[in-house]
Amino acid sequence: MSSPYMPVAGQENPHTWSDDDLSIEASDYVHINLRRSPHAPALPIISRHDPRVNKTHTFPTQTPDWSNLEVIHRNTLPPRASFYVYDTVKDAVTRDVSRSKTLSLSGTWKFHLSKNPFEAPEDFFQPHYDTSKWGDIKVPGMWQLQGYGKGPQYTNVNYPFPADPGKVPYDANETGCHVRTFKVPGSFKDHQLRLRFEGVDSAFHIWVNGKEVGYSQGSRNPSEFDISKFVDEGATNTLAVQVYQYSDGSYLEDQDQWWISGIFRDVYLLAFPKVHIEDFQVQTHLDDEYKDATLSIKVDVNTKASVVAQFTDADGDPIILPQVAIASPIHTFSIPIKNPHKWTAETPYLYQLTLSVGDSCVVEQRVGFRNSELKDGVFLVNGKPTIFRGVNRHEHHPDSGRAVPFEFLKRDLLLMKTHNINAIRTSHYINDTRLYDLADELGLWILDECDLECHGFGEIGGNPASWASDNHRWEQAYVDRARQAVTRDKNHPSVIMWSLGNESFYGRNHQAMYDFIHAYDPTRLVHYEGDYNAQTADIFSRMYTSCEEIIKFATKDEKWDKPLVMCEYVHAMGNGPGGVKEYVEAFYKYPRLMGGFVWEWANHGLRTKNGDGEEYYGYGGDFGDDPNDGHFVLDGLVFSDHTPTPGLIGYKKAIEPVQVLSGDNESITIINRYDHIVLDHLQAFWLLVTDGYKMPGAEVKIPKGIKPGATATLKIEGLPANDIPRAECYLEVIFCLRKATNWARGGHEVADGQIQLVAPSPLSLLKELPLPKLGPTVRQASTHVLEIAGSETVWRFNIVHGALLSWQKAGTELIHTPPVLDFYRAVTDNDRPTRFGQDWVNNRLNQTKCHVKDVTWAASPEQVTISVTARIAPPVLEWSVETNFLYIFTNQQLSIKVTGTPRGNYLPQTFARIGLTLSLNNVDTATWFGRGPGESYRDKKLSQRIGNYSLPIEKLFVDYEFPQETSNRTDVRWVEFSSSSSSSTKEKASLKAYFGPLNEASFTATHYRTEDLDKAQHPYELYRMKRKETVVRLDWAHHGLGTGSCGPATLPEYELKSAPFIYEILLE
Repeated sequence: MSSPYMPVAGQENPHTWSDDDLSIEASDYVHINLRRSPHAPALPIISRHDPRVNKTHTFPTQTPDWSNLEVIHRNTLPPRASFYVYDTVKDAVTRDVSRSKTLSLSGTWKFHLSKNPFEAPEDFFQPHYDTSKWGDIKVPGMWQLQGYGKGPQYTNVNYPFPADPGKVPYDANETGCHVRTFKVPGSFKDHQLRLRFEGVDSAFHIWVNGKEVGYSQGSRNPSEFDISKFVDEGATNTLAVQVYQYSDGSYLEDQDQWWISGIFRDVYLLAFPKVHIEDFQVQTHLDDEYKDATLSIKVDVNTKASVVAQFTDADGDPIILPQVAIASPIHTFSIPIKNPHKWTAETPYLYQLTLSVGDSCVVEQRVGFRNSELKDGVFLVNGKPTIFRGVNRHEHHPDSGRAVPFEFLKRDLLLMKTHNINAIRTSHYINDTRLYDLADELGLWILDECDLECHGFGEIGGNPASWASDNHRWEQAYVDRARQAVTRDKNHPSVIMWSLGNESFYGRNHQAMYDFIHAYDPTRLVHYEGDYNAQTADIFSRMYTSCEEIIKFATKDEKWDKPLVMCEYVHAMGNGPGGVKEYVEAFYKYPRLMGGFVWEWANHGLRTKNGDGEEYYGYGGDFGDDPNDGHFVLDGLVFSDHTPTPGLIGYKKAIEPVQVLSGDNESITIINRYDHIVLDHLQAFWLLVTDGYKMPGAEVKIPKGIKPGATATLKIEGLPANDIPRAECYLEVIFCLRKATNWARGGHEVADGQIQLVAPSPLSLLKELPLPKLGPTVRQASTHVLEIAGSETVWRFNIVHGALLSWQKAGTELIHTPPVLDFYRAVTDNDRPTRFGQDWVNNRLNQTKCHVKDVTWAASPEQVTISVTARIAPPVLEWSVETNFLYIFTNQQLSIKVTGTPRGNYLPQTFARIGLTLSLNNVDTATWFGRGPGESYRDKKLSQRIGNYSLPIEKLFVDYEFPQETSNRTDVRWVEFSSSSSSSTKEKASLKAYFGPLNEASFTATHYRTEDLDKAQHPYELYRMKRKETVVRLDWAHHGLGTGSCGPATLPEYELKSAPFIYEILLE
């Protein structure tokens, strides 16, 4: 039908606007009301001589669909499950879309962008309209990422437009006109022809051959139109789509992501035969023993017809199902299935169902038998408690935004599986349908979330729920989003639970959504975190609550009806998250806890270039967008290119499904933390790790049938006590896949553990090694410099500054800048908003300097001793660390012992670190014994195993997309810095530091100073500050990371309190 504000197709518009036509004198009366459709015909010019001069004229004549709460869709078909129609069962079981009755309309379209709908080209949708001078655009795609418009804009909470709930600006609403042509395949003749848009942001009208077909909104939900009567099957057809950046639906799509627009998912022309399946619903029901099942199938056919169902197992063997003659268009039938394989995220066994009607209509669906329920307040799947080891996943690609290519999507899910992740929350909208297919295959629980968040209402005053969530005028918009999600994704076994959306407060419309979902699909639970007291939702949900608080919740009642899930936790922004292990231990200890979903999977940086052509990943504000929320969009377990951050490596370890609890050289105790399977699919191996070598061991036999949650003892064979070295050593056990799966190769490492068999030697043993008969000598080279000379080494020491100026070996200068005692690190994203980071900066921890009080020195036949008493303090303030440095020089070594007492007003409650900072010349390699090879901190270290490692300095660096503290290695016994590239002995001088048995001693080696990391806001800015020398930190203690960017700051047990200390290091 034609739009009420469009000229009738084919009828010439008699009115056109021209600036010269506009003639309004003072006595004229013209009323302009900006409630006009963008497609309204141009109005006639009215002068005072016109007989209509006293008539009021309105612009626009009707409220535009895209700014009208009363209009959600026009002429769309009812929502349905996601499926394709095939001619034959043989084609259908291939699941090859190219063999279905489907024509992809994705590809290159012609494109024109206007500042608003009213300035869009008139009649652009007509077949004769000349688009040759338009640009091109890729579909799927976002126009802001293809060089059009104002560019991307990132906000976390705020709306990017003036908040006028239910209405969006007329003047600033970018509008993209998309045009392409297509021909209908001959095989589609005599079929119903449908256009299906999988996702358009945020709303759109469509025309076929110049005739308006309809309108839809709901960016991440599909829209389908019957275009049969508009299409010329024997000719070239013109498809025109006008997309609006904002619509009234945008108020419900404020989901902490980029505001970018376009046809961002695939577009299809679908052919449905005269007799066809409109929709179908598959449910599986298990008996009370979770053994036998009932397969329930509800089929909606467009007319009375017989339905033939074929059902096969994973090997293709048939299971006989009845043929059903449907007396009415909708029919439900149930078939008992004897003890089917059960689907879980650990055992994703899929059967295959085909439904056939008529001569050429076959649809296919894979089926997994499983049920979910609450029993005694515990979340069960197939009768067994199940813990979510999950992540929140936004759709993101660094170049194409929410238009994510399939292989990129698949790589995401494979990466999740190989890192022990078992669940995804589709934050905060239903995802690309192909994600659910992959989740069904690979085995991932899906918390499927409706396309709903209106967080910005919390920023505009008043009761935030009253604007939409508790406003009856918005009810249909809310329920539509529930209907779209549940109808589309209902047949996927991976979808274990529905979610009503995110951060939309709580109101009557959530109840309406819940009521619809439970009436339509009573087999799944419903989640919604905004329903804080679980008034409507089936479970409690929390965000960023501390581990201590969720334990209190889990233990406050002896009996309960509803469990709790952490729908967002351990905010993975920048260098972090720290303190994950504590949450995971709580999840498995307390039955009321269901696990959680890390926020979030990926950084959302968009690849771009600065004015000098340097590439980087942009965040809020980098595209001239205002308002913006800066780099809060960089908060993922993978970088913007979706490669793992150290945080993902740490998360894999924290949630590993097998954990080593204790052990010795004879046996170890493990626990099975899978939810549904025994450990028979794994094999284990042991090896012995000590400083200098790894001794390969043998297989560790895993007893058969270790049930979920059970502990077991595994024997270590072939490691007698007399084979264990006297030096520090560890028994290391690795658990791997015995055979290949569809997500990893055989031998893929799933879990590991290390048991210390021999403790490290004290530092004093190294100092007690036989000394040369002749020790170093000391002389006062000038009034303020001492020179200490050994057999091959010369040190120079400044007694005014209390600092080691020079260390020369064989004529080569090692030191570029002297070692100084330092208490500060560049703040991380998790430091910055917390009391710790603010305390450090406000109280000038980053500005401390050493002020010498006195220096004494003495020489003996074996050594030279220098004692420095100093006050380390910042400017302005009174607090200080009263310090004594004791330097002991021998012919080959330098021992530095530091005693410190913090005191004074405004003393920071914690220090970021306690250690020495210096820089070295001509070194490019670090070799160490400690945790590695990756980055680690005291509350983010267990994924890094103790051993010997050697890496180039460049490879040590973790290049966070917002520069900050980085690249630490902890639990280090010793580290050596050397040059691997130089050939001459002179240039190969090295420096080796021994910490001894000190737990959590650490080092960092980069080409950047702390102030560089603090100053730079993008990597390219940091690169410009790169130093030739190597900046080294040798730390005795380090403050933990926490998750304070959004959640608990560093836990008390990982804080570095500002308290008296005594530390020592040995350098040679």
